[in-house]
Amino acid sequence: MFGYVAGLPAFLSYFAFGLLAYAVFAGIYTRLTPHDEMRLIRAGNLSATIAFLGALAGFGLPMASAAANSVNIIDFIIWSIIGIVVQILAFYVARASLPGIHEKIGRGEISAGVWGGGIALIIGILNAACMTY
Repeated sequence: MFGYVAGLPAFLSYFAFGLLAYAVFAGIYTRLTPHDEMRLIRAGNLSATIAFLGALAGFGLPMASAAANSVNIIDFIIWSIIGIVVQILAFYVARASLPGIHEKIGRGEISAGVWGGGIALIIGILNAACMTY
C-alpha cells in the first residue's frame, strides 16, 4: 500500500525547491527592471502582466525539464541556477533588442510586453530543450 507514495519525499523536495527557485528568480527579475511589476499589474497594466508572465513561463519550462531529467536534488538545484542565469540573459536580450522596453511597459504599451515576454519564453523553450542528457 505504501508503495504508491514511495516517491512522495522526492516529489516534495523537488516541488519545494522549485517554488523557492521561482521566488528567487522573481525577486532577481523584479530588481533588474526599473519598474515595480506587481504595482503595474495591480494597476491593470496588461503589458507588464504579459512581460512578467512570459519571464515566469520562460523560467518554468527549464525548471520542468530539469526536474524531469535530474538524477537527484543536487542536480536539479544546479540546473535551476543555470535556468535563472539564462533567463536573466533573456532579460538583457529583450532590453538590447528593443531600446526603452521598460519605459514602454511602464506606459502600458502592449507590444513591448509581448516582445519582452516572448523573448523570455523563446529562450526558455531553448533552454529547456538543452537540459536533456
